[in-house]
Amino acid sequence: MADREARPSTDEESAPLLQDPHTQNGVGSTPHRSFTERVGSLLEKPLTTINKVLLLLLLLFLILSSVFIGLFAGAQHKLNTPPASPATSILTSIVTVSTAVPTTLTATKTTVVTATAAPLPAPSSPPSEEQACLTPQCVVLSAAILSSLDTTQDPCDNFYEYATGGWRNSHPIPSDKGRYGTFNTLFQENQEVVRHILEANSTLSIASMPTSYDQQLLTKLRDLYTSCMDEDTLDQFGEGPLKDVVRHVKSLYRGESTNPVEKQRNGLTAAIAYLHSKGIPGLFDFGVEGDAAVDPNFMMLWFSQPRLGLPSKEYFEDKPTRRLYKNVLERLLTTLYDDEEVQKKSKASLVINEEASNVWPPWPWPPWGGDDDGHDGDKDPEHKPADIHELAKAVVKFERRLAQASLDLDLLYQDPVGTYNKVPMTNITTTIVQINFPNYFATFTPRNYPSEVVVTYPAYVVSLADILNSTDAAVVEAYLVTRAALSLSPRLGTSTESWKAVRSLQETLQGIKPGAMGDRAEYCANSVDQALGYATGRYFVNETFGGNSKDKGTKVITDVVKAFKASLPHISWMDEKSAAAAADKADAIRVKVGYPTSPNTESAASLASYYSLVKINKYTYFDNMLGATASDVYKEWQQLGKQRDLDAWEMTPATVNAYYNPPGNEIVFPAGILRPPFFSQEWPSYLKFGAFGQVAAHELTHAFDSAGRLYNQEGKLEEWWTNATSAGFKVKQDCIVNQYASYAVDDGNGNEVHVNGNLTSGENIGDSGLIQSYRAWKAQYEDSFKAGTEYLLPGLNFTREQLFFIAFGRIWAENIKPASLVQRVRSDPHSPNNFRVDGTLYNVPEFAKAFNCSANAKLNPPPEKQCLFWQ
Repeated sequence: MADREARPSTDEESAPLLQDPHTQNGVGSTPHRSFTERVGSLLEKPLTTINKVLLLLLLLFLILSSVFIGLFAGAQHKLNTPPASPATSILTSIVTVSTAVPTTLTATKTTVVTATAAPLPAPSSPPSEEQACLTPQCVVLSAAILSSLDTTQDPCDNFYEYATGGWRNSHPIPSDKGRYGTFNTLFQENQEVVRHILEANSTLSIASMPTSYDQQLLTKLRDLYTSCMDEDTLDQFGEGPLKDVVRHVKSLYRGESTNPVEKQRNGLTAAIAYLHSKGIPGLFDFGVEGDAAVDPNFMMLWFSQPRLGLPSKEYFEDKPTRRLYKNVLERLLTTLYDDEEVQKKSKASLVINEEASNVWPPWPWPPWGGDDDGHDGDKDPEHKPADIHELAKAVVKFERRLAQASLDLDLLYQDPVGTYNKVPMTNITTTIVQINFPNYFATFTPRNYPSEVVVTYPAYVVSLADILNSTDAAVVEAYLVTRAALSLSPRLGTSTESWKAVRSLQETLQGIKPGAMGDRAEYCANSVDQALGYATGRYFVNETFGGNSKDKGTKVITDVVKAFKASLPHISWMDEKSAAAAADKADAIRVKVGYPTSPNTESAASLASYYSLVKINKYTYFDNMLGATASDVYKEWQQLGKQRDLDAWEMTPATVNAYYNPPGNEIVFPAGILRPPFFSQEWPSYLKFGAFGQVAAHELTHAFDSAGRLYNQEGKLEEWWTNATSAGFKVKQDCIVNQYASYAVDDGNGNEVHVNGNLTSGENIGDSGLIQSYRAWKAQYEDSFKAGTEYLLPGLNFTREQLFFIAFGRIWAENIKPASLVQRVRSDPHSPNNFRVDGTLYNVPEFAKAFNCSANAKLNPPPEKQCLFWQ
């Protein structure tokens, strides 16, 4: 919005706002006499009875007016008296304003006003001696805050609705999405900036770029974007690009490749290595990360379970979802297999390897099992699945067995000690004999064959070998084909059967309206940002991250760290030795804000080198993305056996997110989240700390949550607290687990799905860091007030304390469909947003004090019921 001049003050006005048109320019007017002249003329005449009565009434009116003026002046004087300590002012009285409605609410939010109903807690007037900021920016900010509220709600019982209800009512979920919140709106705004950079008619001209490297980068970015936007070419290619990949996977798997190098790695090894090299998951996963228990900066290989075709293992136990999944896989296999190809499969030509072929009969049998639609699945052992229908059922059963063998997500995410199992590589190579691992590694790192590996779940290694050993080779091949199809179909034209099949699965799992299509430009801008995000980040930062944003954002973070350190000696469950160690860890945390220096976003030459392997042809979007993903995989494997790049980031600059990396002991905040409604360098401090300060405190607190606390200040996995402190922490952690496990969501069919308190415990503890942001704001308040950065906003009759919490609540505004909500509860370590707000405030006594909540309010429980982590 363009800046406009502020409206002149009223003493500069040249005419009254309202005027009788008949008296303009003296036309039709009568001579004006003063009040004293009128009284004098009245007294010159004899006083009639009526005059005496009128004069008495006039005198009475003057006396009453004087009394009211005196009372008003006294009240105004009290309001104008500065508080004893601005930094510690709290809400001590409740004044009902026009936006607050005393109500009793029904389930449909119908307002019922009664004469005896107690008013809802409502805003208190701010100190009136301070002039509110009246610039256009302040007015717009104030309006945005007011419009986000639903003041018919009681903030002490349902603060999430109170702080976000207005926003949620005015931001319905787009038909092509399963959820929509403030993160999504900011993401779209960021993508609009990226889109402006990418479009050929942008004011950002390639010819005007300062260096040839910038010209190379911008050309590569725009060619990738153009290839994505060219839907006619995508439709022309149809299923062809995906069929080429599938054809190659099948030729590798069957040992039919004519390439001598691939011929040497034929069979399952070659096929799965090819898929992994393109970023396509399947069977198992290898990643490169620090050796957490020995040297967290030495990058080594980690072996883990793969991503599944459904969001979590629980979905495989739901019959309707399994049936849906089978139908989708059947559609994909029908498209990608020729009819005669299925009939010609033979066991001899499709063995997994020699060891597997010696096991006969495979067990359990039949390898594809029964299904859920009434067929028992019994087949003659000498025959392969008779058709695609049977083959799809077999693939679902195969993947279901993989899911059942996988570690539960709460343990995978929350147990860094249990998931660190460093073993010789031979433990894997001699167990999963179906894979020739030396040949597999040669695909990624021919000169650095690892001798040791960290296994997150050793039982999965044994289970995978058994599952492969007892599964028909044709089923394994079909599984690999469906992995490629599920991953790559979204890159095809929207008219293809593969795209439609995968989209139908997404629609059901996320509650998206069938057939709803989003903005192609938004999708393509996001695709480019995913593929070449550090390059887009260079220009995004130039557009959005100017002034003192980095310095002011960093100051909020460092103030939160200071507040956390100051609280450590007062934490009831932490002894002196552990508190000192925690302070050392807080001091050692690396704070990264805005954009990375590796690759150096400020250097076009550095970025051009980083993306030199990515070849872009503006007419082949599918291949462009395949190549970009392969480049990312290659870069990850190149870190194997080296020291951690301490300047590297896991997120790109335009990302709306932040993270804590335990082995690196670093907290990272991309420029993409340092924008409203999370942050603005021009905001008053109470809003900065309420919104972005919570983000900073959340990431800092991750260093001391259920998993992060097990890494010391160097990022090394070890127990660095005393036993007594660890025991005290466990009590608090159990409290958080039980609190959130009591929350449940509706699946849309009237059934409750409870939050997994164990899965979400780390994130819930991270959210409890809000109190540190509050303390950080209070600690700097006096200096900030003197500097004029605690200024008031017009029309917001709230205390600064209340606005701090409102700023916190409104960043989590979100509408979400039941299917997406269930998916989140089952697979996401973050609790649903309403619980992230109200569940957090339940444990923050300062909130109840700020809103003067009664002792019976839901969000003002007695101390013994609260999970007070940092008190």
